[in-house]
Amino acid sequence: MKRSILVAASLLLLAATGARAQKVNKDALLQKIEKSDSDSSDAKKGAKASTWISRGKAYLEAATEPTKALYVGMEEMMVPLTLGMQPNSVEEVTIAGNPFKALNYNYVTIYLRNGKVVAWKEVQTVAPGLVEEAIASYRKASELDPKLESKVREGLTSISNYCSQLGSVSFDIAEYGRAADAFSLAFEAQSVPAYGKPDLSVLYNAGLVATIDGTNNPASYARGQEYLTKALEMGYTDEGGDIYYYLFHDYYGQKEQNPENVLKAKAVLLEGIAKFPRNEKILEGLMSLYTAEEGVGDPADLITLIDEAIAREPQNSDLWFGRARIFIALKSYDEAIEALTKVVELNPDAFDSNFYLGYFITVKGDNFNTEMSSKSYNSYEESNADLRKRNEIYAQAVPYLEKANKLNPADLNTVELLKQISFTLRDDPEFEEKYVIYNKMYKDMQGQE
Repeated sequence: MKRSILVAASLLLLAATGARAQKVNKDALLQKIEKSDSDSSDAKKGAKASTWISRGKAYLEAATEPTKALYVGMEEMMVPLTLGMQPNSVEEVTIAGNPFKALNYNYVTIYLRNGKVVAWKEVQTVAPGLVEEAIASYRKASELDPKLESKVREGLTSISNYCSQLGSVSFDIAEYGRAADAFSLAFEAQSVPAYGKPDLSVLYNAGLVATIDGTNNPASYARGQEYLTKALEMGYTDEGGDIYYYLFHDYYGQKEQNPENVLKAKAVLLEGIAKFPRNEKILEGLMSLYTAEEGVGDPADLITLIDEAIAREPQNSDLWFGRARIFIALKSYDEAIEALTKVVELNPDAFDSNFYLGYFITVKGDNFNTEMSSKSYNSYEESNADLRKRNEIYAQAVPYLEKANKLNPADLNTVELLKQISFTLRDDPEFEEKYVIYNKMYKDMQGQE
């Protein structure tokens, strides 16, 4: 009993302490800002870098005060203790199909799932433009006295961290416009020379979420274009090359404002596919653009483009894979299989190469089977000849799928294909035996009896 009383007393003490420490004292924060503005406007004081550093701190403190104690993963019971008060209201909300419990405070709405903080949204600020003024202040300080670079860097890092976190939590509750604003400010802070080398992925994130926001707010496409273009110009590309796909959407999303943006969208995709020929998003974007817009070009032109690249680099398996993907989009499976055969020749021990070759040989067999179903045969011999031809196609896929299974025994899709083909060809004793093996393997992998 004594221990329970002590725990309760400590929680009350914590709540009381929090009430004093965590409530937003707007007037005090604004007084600090007013004093820092006055000092920076003074001819003598304004000539000192330290004055501008103090101004940056004042503005940053005002910007971060409402949410500075929050963090993702905070237990629900800690929220009122940390903020010093109970929420004004609590409600259940659904955002982008996801349920949240929302705690509504004067300056922030906090979103929880499973009893823990997952995101928040600032609903009120101490004053507008606080982060922008903080960045400008630190920039001025670095210009006045390079010797204070470490202190300037410390302030800029705090700004960048705050904005990056705000961008992440805003993204998690589908506040894409806010997220883009936050990430762009984080990068702006990093762009001050005193910070050092900026992280271009932050700029990429700003462009990405602005592009996503463009779906509902078309004006955001221009912002996405600006950020992603700048990231590319500064030497950034994500590992898979998706930046070109998103930049394509930015240009295409602005076609109503300027029809020339359609051709710019095409140019971006072509640049992207030349560098990342395996990127399926870029290929799908090209196929969509070529088939949806008049005057862009014939989809077959893509083959010419990639063949020119292959002529320069005939041993580049990614280019051959890209060639296969284009033929797959065109439903020209024989040509796709030919290209994938070359991919396997160049990378005989790669799982993807063997799996996709086996898979699309199977697709060819499925298409032939569909043709058979719609055909009227005049004789048993004619029907049987097509049946043998279909079975030969399926059988051709087996060695590649078995190689893929050997390279990655844990892949369920490979085993399922082998089971299906073996069942189809079960009249052959060899495949009847394979079916028993792969059917058991498939059940074991699914945890079946």
